[in-house]
Amino acid sequence: MKFRPHHPQHIAAAKAGFSERTARRMASNRHLAVPPIAIRSRRVADPFDGLWDREMRPMLEAHPGLRPVALLEEMQLRHPDHDWDRLRRSLERRVRTWRAEHGADREVIFRQDHVPGQQALSDFTDMADVGVSIAGQTLDHRLYHFVLAYSAWEHAEPVLGGESFTALAVGLQNALWSLGGVPAMFQTRRSQRRYRRRCEHSLGRWPPN
Repeated sequence: MKFRPHHPQHIAAAKAGFSERTARRMASNRHLAVPPIAIRSRRVADPFDGLWDREMRPMLEAHPGLRPVALLEEMQLRHPDHDWDRLRRSLERRVRTWRAEHGADREVIFRQDHVPGQQALSDFTDMADVGVSIAGQTLDHRLYHFVLAYSAWEHAEPVLGGESFTALAVGLQNALWSLGGVPAMFQTRRSQRRYRRRCEHSLGRWPPN
């Protein structure tokens, strides 16, 4: 009927998805047209009789960690006339929905699954706070630390200079000799591009000739 004022009968019927014959029959017998169905909103009575907004939600806001079973027991004491055992599941769903919308933010954790022999890491540690001395003289040194991510196998050795590439290369070489192998990937805190290139080059030539 919407298409008919603007199109011939056969075109209006095609747009509506049925034959021209059906269109003629509907035009001559308008009672055959299906009246639109009125959409009615379904109103469900609140199973908590307004107690959620008056009492339960304020309790959750004051104590966000309150468990649904504890809330249920409190409401059983306050309002013994309600059938709270029957409302337990509804209360758990209501609490779960409230926490998802208004609860505290959850801590985001990105778990790492380390593979044996895949990754190794190293870093330098300034040992000035330790107070190591030799013959009464303070030893100004750093510690080179190498560790495997999966097994936590470690190697450490003192460095008497700064965090230079030479100290990194020597410490890495000694760690790999002690390890007896080489990991697939190596990462160091000195992450500048030139250090990465040199470390990758050193690993690529391992073991040295």
